[in-house]
Amino acid sequence: MTVSIVAQHLRKTFGATLAVDDMNLNIASGEIYGLVGSDGAGKTTTMRLLVGALKPDSGDASICGYSVGKQTEQVRAQLGYLSQRFSFYEDLTVLENIRFFAEVRGLSRQEWLPRCMEILSFVGLDSFKDRRAGQLSGGMKQKLGLASALVTRPKVLLLDEPTTGVDPVTRQDFWQLLIRLVSAPLSLPPSGTGGEQEEGGVAVILSTPYMDEAARCHRVGFMRLGRMIAEGTPSQLRSTLERCIVEVRGRSLPSMRQAVEKIKGVEDVRAFGDKLHLRVVPGGGRAESVIAALAEAFPARAGARVEARLVPPTLEDVFISLSGSKD
Repeated sequence: MTVSIVAQHLRKTFGATLAVDDMNLNIASGEIYGLVGSDGAGKTTTMRLLVGALKPDSGDASICGYSVGKQTEQVRAQLGYLSQRFSFYEDLTVLENIRFFAEVRGLSRQEWLPRCMEILSFVGLDSFKDRRAGQLSGGMKQKLGLASALVTRPKVLLLDEPTTGVDPVTRQDFWQLLIRLVSAPLSLPPSGTGGEQEEGGVAVILSTPYMDEAARCHRVGFMRLGRMIAEGTPSQLRSTLERCIVEVRGRSLPSMRQAVEKIKGVEDVRAFGDKLHLRVVPGGGRAESVIAALAEAFPARAGARVEARLVPPTLEDVFISLSGSKD
């Protein structure tokens, strides 16, 4: 397994604000790593440190073995980066936009034209290559951003909330592209080489506000106040709340919530659609005690009965728990 992204003790402050504190990362080729956390947790700052857009106060990072701080040009040759606000030229066509980014990166016409066409086909924009970028839908603009990031066939892809503001179908399409990318990289060799396709897929690190997307990542890192407070596979993270989540259904959620919050052993109550999720204190039999207390508080008369059961924790449950945790 080849490690493509390494961060060691990265630290970054803005005045009195500590944005990133002792950040450590190891991300392998062919791995999708999700970076999640509340607004202000330090996700975007971490991304900018990894691409060299910001200089850390201390610590170092490397991309494919090149130091971000000392070998900037070599690092940029390995990277594709899609920021939260991808900038494209609305008056240029899809193909012209990608050509611009290709030529900025030093690709000749013999290189960029076949590569652009391959990438447009990969992201599903080949039939829209002559459409002006300003006339694209939101989902198509995101695909154009991804295509521009892929034009130099990078070994590392950094995506800062790439699907924010697009519909669920487009998010699904975008993720299918990512999965294909890490499992079967684009076939053309990097610029200036004539070698064979290298083994291993692209290493992807992305930040996302969507827990269903985080669940698709190979590993997930939770950030809070600039620090990494939990890291692991989605299943490992969910296991930290095993037998701690009780799902409650009833007729009147607001009044039911007030009563539930007073039950001993309940740490947190959140509305999940037409039901409540209760996080109970870890420990043998605690969840069962809470369920019994619910049955006593809402007896089966006059429609007051509620349904309560243990359910597997979701990453959203984990996120809420970690967001409210104390360091």
